Amino acid sequence: MATGTIISLALYFVLMLAIGLYAWRKSTEDSEGYLLGGRQLSPAVAALSAGASDMSGWLLLGLPGALYVTGLVEAWIGIGLFLGALANWFIVAPRLREQTEKLGNALTIPEFLANRFPDKAVLLRVVSAIIIVTFFTVYTASGLVAGGKLFDSAFPALIPGMEPYWAGIWITAGVVLAYTMVGGFLAVSLTDFVQGCIMVVALVLMPLVVMFGPGGSAGESLTGIQPGFLSLTEGLTAIGFLSAVTWGLGYFGQPHIIVRFMAIRSVADVPKARNIGMTWMGVALLGSIGIGIAGRAYMERNGLVIDDPETIFIVLADLLFHPLITGFLLAALLAAVMSTISSQLLVSSSSLTEDFYRLFLRRNASEREAVNVGRISVLLVALAAIVIASDPDSEVLGLVSNAWAGFGAAFGPLIILALTWRGMTGAGAVAGLVTGAGVVIAWIALGWNREFMGGPGVYEIIPGFALAWLAIRLVSAATRREEAVAAE
Repeated sequence: MATGTIISLALYFVLMLAIGLYAWRKSTEDSEGYLLGGRQLSPAVAALSAGASDMSGWLLLGLPGALYVTGLVEAWIGIGLFLGALANWFIVAPRLREQTEKLGNALTIPEFLANRFPDKAVLLRVVSAIIIVTFFTVYTASGLVAGGKLFDSAFPALIPGMEPYWAGIWITAGVVLAYTMVGGFLAVSLTDFVQGCIMVVALVLMPLVVMFGPGGSAGESLTGIQPGFLSLTEGLTAIGFLSAVTWGLGYFGQPHIIVRFMAIRSVADVPKARNIGMTWMGVALLGSIGIGIAGRAYMERNGLVIDDPETIFIVLADLLFHPLITGFLLAALLAAVMSTISSQLLVSSSSLTEDFYRLFLRRNASEREAVNVGRISVLLVALAAIVIASDPDSEVLGLVSNAWAGFGAAFGPLIILALTWRGMTGAGAVAGLVTGAGVVIAWIALGWNREFMGGPGVYEIIPGFALAWLAIRLVSAATRREEAVAAE
């Protein structure tokens, strides 16, 4: 790999660490500062932080890889995500910002649920925290896999005597841990903002260069690949369509995304943040789709073969650009990976600290002690994720889809109904959590997300979300009178 590429990446790492140091000096004296940045995020930072923490390595690896193999029909995932994110900004963002501060100044999603349903407070916090830590460990692993694949493809001999895949995992984890442990939520949000800017530039630049660079247009090359490659409906079944667009349901239950709503400066800032965030997301998704489609065109046009379709972004960055620009593009991929990992580690840390340590071990822990426990928790979750990411054959999109469905089904119906339905009870909340997570885990274990009743698999978020919603409604209806009597 050229020296210019390494210099660009080194500068990127230095910038991330510098932001972490700045945040450490500004907002890590107490738990609210470390976990929510003092609820003072500007609309732009909140919007791009939510977007960047959402669009992990799958945006530059998983989604382009799926489009590269199958064609434009895979774009339904992006369409579903866009619609889900838009609904999330309208339904959840303003209500969550207002209610988390009003109900005991809750710093975590489990704490908000406990304050909302005090009769089941301890149970809700414990179950929520277990689900968060479990699925975020898997989610974090997907980001580390992406980092490993980057270094495996771009730096085959970076560290003598060490497999490049493992070098990528350790370097990615090491830099993320450094700025997250030191600077907390403010560091994560500010780095997300910078990373979001880098990502969107790369996602616009690469497809344009591939499509309109030397060798003719992408559309001309694609016509000879396979019939229907550029069709949104070619080979699309009803189940396949639902499995793709229902990715959008996951947004309502992603703690690392909705926590940004809790940290935004005020409810009045939500509309501006929504407009910024959705514009950024639309451009990013179009760029990701363009990379997959245009990348297939380029490879066909030049008679090239790629072993792992999920590395098409890395391959194109190396083939088409000056080393300094290649370094910038690879930094964009790392930005996508690291922005999500850091957010997930911090949310996992907050649950371990606020919903386990302070709840059961040290109720009177000082603010400084809580911050330090949070830093240790970040490290522990990262180490567990490294173990899961040890298999270099793991698919980024597969790991993301499992964790995304788990959160979406467990927390999605719960968050929506907790914010909008006064008739919901604590027992209903617990039932929704357990049902959503349990159905997703069982569906994956039975393989029904790959094959269902002799046909194509059904994405596990569909049964998980639907049954969790039903469980909340039914159990709340059955226990509402009992809770009213108990409260008298």
